[in-house]
Amino acid sequence: MTKTAVVLGVGPGLGMSIAHRFGREGYAVALVSRSDTRHGGYLTALADAGVEASALTADVRDRDRLGSVLDAIADRHGSVDVVYYGPGAVDPSARPVPIDRTGSDAVREAMSWVYPAVDVVEKVLPGMTERGDGGLLFAGGLSAVVPMPALGPLALASAALRNYALTLHAALAGSGVYAGTLTIGGLIERGDIHTMVTSQPDRYGEVRSLNPDAIAAEAWRLYTERDRPEATFNVLSGDATSSSS
Repeated sequence: MTKTAVVLGVGPGLGMSIAHRFGREGYAVALVSRSDTRHGGYLTALADAGVEASALTADVRDRDRLGSVLDAIADRHGSVDVVYYGPGAVDPSARPVPIDRTGSDAVREAMSWVYPAVDVVEKVLPGMTERGDGGLLFAGGLSAVVPMPALGPLALASAALRNYALTLHAALAGSGVYAGTLTIGGLIERGDIHTMVTSQPDRYGEVRSLNPDAIAAEAWRLYTERDRPEATFNVLSGDATSSSS
């Protein structure tokens, strides 16, 4: 039976690269995003690459809708074998409040993107554990490990998501289910934020970018080799892409 990879928060950058990478390995792919505006193009691109794919809409913060979508994917494909969790902010142009001016309301808003990750795991992990096989991949920001005061509440949410992934990795050791995280420092080519920033060079200046296909390849290596819980990608300080254990 064909295995299924679910891409939550699919966009034209890393989400689609993840979809293509797992699809190339024979997985059926289920795409999930808040809007279906770009689903047609995504599905055509995947079909042209020989990837079986479907697309559904859900705001991951709507717990009931998210659960229904995951149920629908399992019903259609027979199982959920891998989940990539990478939803982004609703407004990519919105700037966070710096940490020294961050209040608890802003933190609660940022953390609203972390809680759905727990909902997803609660939904799909029992089936993976029963089968003794599966994967949970999360994407977060470099501010989880490097102080970036300008990112304010986003740094706290990134740190929480990273810790959740690493702790899951430890908890699931020996179960056949893998959990890992992609820690990303830099703008991802083809992504919405990258498109916005590069369209305004007078405002943002020089942009150093990350290749989403390279990140997706590393995500596949994490999932298949299972020898480390994290891969880190950092062009913000001029360092080369790196992986860490």
